[in-house]
Amino acid sequence: MPIVKLSESFVRNNLQCPEGNSRIEYCDQDTPGLYIEVRATSPKEGTIYLRYKDISGITRHQKIARTTEITLAEARRQAKTLKAEIALGKNLKEEGKPKQSELTYEQFFEHHYVPHKSPHKRSISDDIRIFRLKIQPTLGHKLLHQITRIEIQALLTSYRQTMAPASCNHILKVIKHSLNLAVEWEFLEANPATRIPLFHEDNIVENYLNDDELERLLTVLRTDENRTVCNIALFLLSTGLRLQEAMSLAWVNVDLEKKILKIRAINSKSKRLRSVPLNETAMEVLNQLDTRGKYEYLFINRQTGKPYTTITKVWQRLRSKAGLGHLRLHDLRHAFASFLVNSNFSLFQVQQILGHSDPKVTMRYAHLSTKALQEAANSASAKIKKAMQPKVDS
Repeated sequence: MPIVKLSESFVRNNLQCPEGNSRIEYCDQDTPGLYIEVRATSPKEGTIYLRYKDISGITRHQKIARTTEITLAEARRQAKTLKAEIALGKNLKEEGKPKQSELTYEQFFEHHYVPHKSPHKRSISDDIRIFRLKIQPTLGHKLLHQITRIEIQALLTSYRQTMAPASCNHILKVIKHSLNLAVEWEFLEANPATRIPLFHEDNIVENYLNDDELERLLTVLRTDENRTVCNIALFLLSTGLRLQEAMSLAWVNVDLEKKILKIRAINSKSKRLRSVPLNETAMEVLNQLDTRGKYEYLFINRQTGKPYTTITKVWQRLRSKAGLGHLRLHDLRHAFASFLVNSNFSLFQVQQILGHSDPKVTMRYAHLSTKALQEAANSASAKIKKAMQPKVDS
């Protein structure tokens, strides 16, 4: 929280959020408590607040206005008036509630939740899609304080009739996370979704490739004319990367000499940096790419000159061509994991390569390691038998 001498010139020219930060506060040197909050999503403008302590000694933040709405002089005048009211015991927090509750759920989601979460939530596009398709039609028009637990539960129950538990849980999580922020920012007294439990997820589907299916898939991926999408699929199959990790992979994260990828935390589900080894097949894919030195990212859509946002339609054509209409892109990650397990790599090694933060996720592949377990058991048996053999006196 840098303390600066705020001026109209400073407001016009210096309202920037430092790189790597989601927000910053510029505190006014001349008016204690007055500050401008600038968010990374809205450079060159900010929100003016007064920071104060209420009669209970709790620190509060009273919004005054956006920097685009009033002058700095007017903001200081309002801050002075507010300080006088606070000194007389006026409860600004209580008086602000009616105005805050006038926000509808869709207004809050669009103007507050999305801008706040966009810089540091990897799946914000999924949240937006789920809200617009599944939540907004029923709850979007309602004022925040009018949304009830019964309404949310009824919405989820109706979706559960035709949707899988995991899909319903995605909807509930978006509701919970967005309304939690509304509570945190004092637009809402309590989150009505807090005590609604998640559905038990029993719909995990994993498709593994047998030798014949793998051969058919590779034949298509090596011969189809859409080389970029084929190379993406081959890369997923050779590295075990998640689709979004591969499509957002930049050349700066590729060490061709050491044959290692660095998956940045911002692109990783587990929120931590991990190294992924590059095998011969993955290196062959990289050597075929002509984007190195020309583009920032590995896999470029030639029509847009930018990374792909989706390859679903092309993938559907490719898998149908291979006679594998059931195969999802994420199944290529499962296939890679099965290759490792069946080659006697430990589940711990699989966990590290795939980037699972929870070892329970990796345990889904345990049933594939029966051959390795049998060999381990046989090894133990051999040692026991050897120890049981009578010693021969020399």
